[in-house]
Amino acid sequence: MEINYYDAKGRPRIVVTGMGAITPLGHSVAETWEGLIHGRSGIGPITQFDASPYPWTLAGEVKDFDPKQYIDFKEARRMSRVSQLTVAAAQQAIADAGLPDGKVPDPERGGTAIGVGVGGIDVAFEQWEVLKAKGYGRVNPFAMTGFLPNMPSYHVSLLAQTQGPIATVNAACATGTQAIGEAMEFIRNGRADVVVCGGAEGLIIEAAVVGFGRMQALSSAFNDTPERASRPFDKDRDGFILSEGAGVLVIERLDHALARRAPHIYAELLGHASSSDAFHVAAQDPDAAGAVRAMRWSIEDGGLTPHDVSYINAHGTGTPMNDSTETLAIKRLFGERAYEIPVSSNKSVLGHLMGGAGAIEAIMSICTLYQDLIPPTWNYETPDPECDLDYVPNAPRPAEVNIALSNSFGLGGQNACLVVGKYRD
Repeated sequence: MEINYYDAKGRPRIVVTGMGAITPLGHSVAETWEGLIHGRSGIGPITQFDASPYPWTLAGEVKDFDPKQYIDFKEARRMSRVSQLTVAAAQQAIADAGLPDGKVPDPERGGTAIGVGVGGIDVAFEQWEVLKAKGYGRVNPFAMTGFLPNMPSYHVSLLAQTQGPIATVNAACATGTQAIGEAMEFIRNGRADVVVCGGAEGLIIEAAVVGFGRMQALSSAFNDTPERASRPFDKDRDGFILSEGAGVLVIERLDHALARRAPHIYAELLGHASSSDAFHVAAQDPDAAGAVRAMRWSIEDGGLTPHDVSYINAHGTGTPMNDSTETLAIKRLFGERAYEIPVSSNKSVLGHLMGGAGAIEAIMSICTLYQDLIPPTWNYETPDPECDLDYVPNAPRPAEVNIALSNSFGLGGQNACLVVGKYRD
């Protein structure tokens, strides 16, 4: 049977051929997936600074990460942590995709779209302390290029020698998802054949933890039992757990992937969309209208209907408002069928990777399709009347999953959704 290289709207079909991940659950996609499926929490006491003076003492840290395993020592010293994590995940994705010599075949037809929620703010704070303590002559001359938000995109572009379109996406918690959507548009618009894309964050610093804590966004009730602290959709949830890490994908035109005999085609990217609540800087629209729009538009962008969705990878942060509002949005879009669709949150063991969350959750959604195994929402113990859907509690569920919707809803009312499907010839 002849392969159709274009979708129903006449756009090139886009497939995922490589994936890489550095997360609190492990230094690869396989380790992250294994931890997610088996409930091996990546959340623990903060070690990157002394958090003992504060009520918020937990985070999802990337453990035993040595950037010198991925990056030349001298170059690594000039990078922020978010750039280091991104390059490590990108190296994995590029190798997984089987790109010859680790480079895109045609540099001018290769693109880059990496998102960060904050960027290399660790470098900025570090060098500010140097300036105050030792004077301007001791400030690192690479400080500015260390903390600029576009540096992860630059480093990935340099690594893969992508000389075509490049984007740095900054959309708070929706960043990673929207970056993948931007990458899709590079291909749809004919500007690229292959794009290295994703999202990352390296934000386990004192100012960020205290800042989110003062917003009353972080969990503080489970400091003695870190593995129980992230509780999406559970009645006793009291906030999210800040995490770090990176997720990177290689995506391609289907004909390009087949022509170069890519070793894997993991899934097909079908649709994406973003929307704004235009409501409040931190609180979600209580009517969930913005979230509904992003979900509906992403499904329509894929030429699908809500009836086609067989699994929802929820944003599911574990904050009281987010989880009840997302539940409302799902019910408003899907109607009575909302109660039939499995919904789960990866953040129950991963925590909230901020700019990296959407990319990691897209990768986990692809693993769900590929394995026909739905990861659970861990720590779901006490039902909340406002959160009354099927959250796949506390155990993975074998099921045929053909179409997955991955949700990301961020500060400033920025919403982004991605629809991925099983690849079929």
